[in-house]
Amino acid sequence: MEIYGLSGKSGTGKSYQAITLCRQRNFDAIIDDGLFICDNRVVAGTSAKRQATKIGAVKTALFTEESHCRQVKEAIEEMQPEKMLVLGTSDEMILRICRRLSLPQPQGIIYIEDITTEEERRLAYHQRHDLGRHIIPVPTMQVKRQFSGYMMYPIRMFRSLGNSVKSGGEKSMGEKTVVRPTYSYMGKFIIDDRVLCDIAEQVGEDTEGVADVTRVHIDNNDASELTLWVQVYLNYGVSLIETARKMQKHIRKETERMTAFHVNAVHVEVKGLK
Repeated sequence: MEIYGLSGKSGTGKSYQAITLCRQRNFDAIIDDGLFICDNRVVAGTSAKRQATKIGAVKTALFTEESHCRQVKEAIEEMQPEKMLVLGTSDEMILRICRRLSLPQPQGIIYIEDITTEEERRLAYHQRHDLGRHIIPVPTMQVKRQFSGYMMYPIRMFRSLGNSVKSGGEKSMGEKTVVRPTYSYMGKFIIDDRVLCDIAEQVGEDTEGVADVTRVHIDNNDASELTLWVQVYLNYGVSLIETARKMQKHIRKETERMTAFHVNAVHVEVKGLK
């Protein structure tokens, strides 16, 4: 396994540049802020950006917690990437991560100053320190489970393949996700369970074939995902299974769209027909 490092101070755009760098230099995987990313998806780990304090974020990024470290080591062993990029704020941090994960010593370290302009680094610093925006180099749906309820939005990078973008000459370079971590908030927002129930009830009643939603119960004991229990009456003559499945999908889609919560399951109990 070939290991390379990407070194740069916090907020200089390492995560933003990671996917493009991987495409250019054929890296299979990334270690970034406590996550093992392979094949454009989070395979294992916990993001440092979920931690409540900066100290907690640093400890997560360095894999100091044994179960976290073991989980990522086992995933790397299973996936067996040929070429991996390890991100760190310094050469020493990259070396410490490699030692914690029992990875070979890096064959080389790439410095953010060598692949970005001063203006790009200035803009990255502004996004991080002034706006509190952090990049995770995977598509939004890949981080929803870990960042359920966080402020996030996807950004997609393109490169031109022709003389003009209007001519259709563009190609996707991979999606990245912007999140605002807990430790960067000046405050916080809370979505009450009553709001989630109201969303499920309204969406359920708008589903064709549903006569009435009589009760919605929320199970959010797991902070990373949401489970909804819905009791309904359906219209006489409709297919019970097809209508219930349609409502499940509709509620899950709209709840995730409106709240950014990851919906683990929508359980439907048909109480009767009307």
